[in-house]
Amino acid sequence: MLTENEISKIAVDICFRIHRQYGPGLFESVYEEIFCYEFSKTGIPFTRQVGVPLVHEQIKMDVGFRADIIIDKKVILELKSIEALVPVHFKQVLTYLKLTDIKLGLLINFNVNLIKDGIHRIVNKL
Repeated sequence: MLTENEISKIAVDICFRIHRQYGPGLFESVYEEIFCYEFSKTGIPFTRQVGVPLVHEQIKMDVGFRADIIIDKKVILELKSIEALVPVHFKQVLTYLKLTDIKLGLLINFNVNLIKDGIHRIVNKL
């Protein structure tokens, strides 16, 4: 059973390899497709484009939240390929973490010269 940190290390390593090969400039959906292909080789379970419902008291609302990738029900990956991250992107990941009760999220923007500048850890009670 892998920990959140072990899973995130594997995910980050894959992102480094993808960025080294292709650099910035591809669409987010392309990075997601390549990431999922490469991550599937690890044998660690994950799901893509996962609906994240909001539950208020007894009402479950499917209000359109969608996490890009959830790995082993322990780590959320939100992939971007944009000019610059803004505070709402960090809040989005934190909201997903709170709604799913997952402790670790990675916000990864591939549209940077150095991928290390595009990787951000966001934690929820970790």
